[in-house]
Amino acid sequence: MPRSSSVSKLSTTVEDGKSLLELFVLRHGEAGVKFDDPEKDDARPLTRDGRSEIEQIASSLPRLGVELNLVASSPLPRSLQTAEIVARRYKLLNKLEQWDELKPSGETDALFRRLVRQKNGSNLLIVGHEPQLSGIMGEIISGSSGVNLVLKKSGLAKVEILGFKPKITGELRWLLTPRLMKKAGK
Repeated sequence: MPRSSSVSKLSTTVEDGKSLLELFVLRHGEAGVKFDDPEKDDARPLTRDGRSEIEQIASSLPRLGVELNLVASSPLPRSLQTAEIVARRYKLLNKLEQWDELKPSGETDALFRRLVRQKNGSNLLIVGHEPQLSGIMGEIISGSSGVNLVLKKSGLAKVEILGFKPKITGELRWLLTPRLMKKAGK
């Protein structure tokens, strides 16, 4: 597949021991009981408790050293509401994007192509759904989506992207439960 000129200028290997991209992966907050009907399920918003938990977590992120330049979310309400809470905390509502690749049915290869187009040294938060997020992280850190990771609702992971050629590679730096993040926020 041909690469655009902006992508071809992007460094695709680690320089000076720095990651190309710090990728923060956040699963949406609590959204209540799952529906069998896909349309109804896709429309579920955060619950009151889910919203409260994400607000607490968003407050704890700066204390954990999380810096962000961009927030990208699945367009489903529960993810978008989660992303908006974090983006508001970081004053990045103008840098909040909806990516169809982060829907539960999103294409991983299309998401990886988006990641390649990010500016070197960026700090990106993606907000989405399980099991897709764990699969994405597994593929980045091991080359296989078969890695057994569990990202709890409102859980957060940090993955340092180290290369894009011949395929995306990185290292899992940490994986935090909501409980740990809330403790860090106190």
